Amino acid sequence: MTESTNQPINRSTNIDPTSRPGQDERQARRQAARQKRIKKGLVMVHTGEGKGKTTAALGVLFRAHGQGLRVCMIQFLKHEAGNWGEYKTARKLGIEWIKTGDGFTWTSRDMDETVAKALHGWQLAQEKIASGEYDLVVLDEFTYPMKYGWIEADQVVQWLAEHKPPLTHVIVTGRDAPPALVAHADLVTEMVKVKHPFDQGIRAQKGIEF
Repeated sequence: MTESTNQPINRSTNIDPTSRPGQDERQARRQAARQKRIKKGLVMVHTGEGKGKTTAALGVLFRAHGQGLRVCMIQFLKHEAGNWGEYKTARKLGIEWIKTGDGFTWTSRDMDETVAKALHGWQLAQEKIASGEYDLVVLDEFTYPMKYGWIEADQVVQWLAEHKPPLTHVIVTGRDAPPALVAHADLVTEMVKVKHPFDQGIRAQKGIEF
């Protein structure tokens, strides 16, 4: 199985980029937000064809850890034996990091096992999120189990709406974020590929891709 070339996500739930507020309006919004003092556990989605979805989530994860928040990373699909640079860093920092995959689907030798691992990862994610013991939980590459139909996106959204603690943040990364998740999320960022070294025949490099 090969990666799909996905189309840009439906932005019907997003702000029109052609109508950005001016500086005065942005300042007014910031001031209003300060006065309301609203805090909320955000559902954040990093999607799109471009590089940097997991990298951006890691930036938030390490930032939150540095601020004393309780954090957890759950990786779907990426191989359990992977010893990525970010994983090594997380271990040194004492960050909880769970790997539930056996490689991406286009390299899987046993799809039943791949699906079972993804379902197990979602079960773990539900336990971690609902426990209230974490301030931030990252579900890396979690869009793929939803895209392939192993886990229903509508059920994920319903579960988050009913069981995610009000102040717990959740980040979901991966291409082809389903419309239901995009509509439910508080923040959605689409990574757009302009250029990529792979297209020039440049292989993945230590410290940059892994």
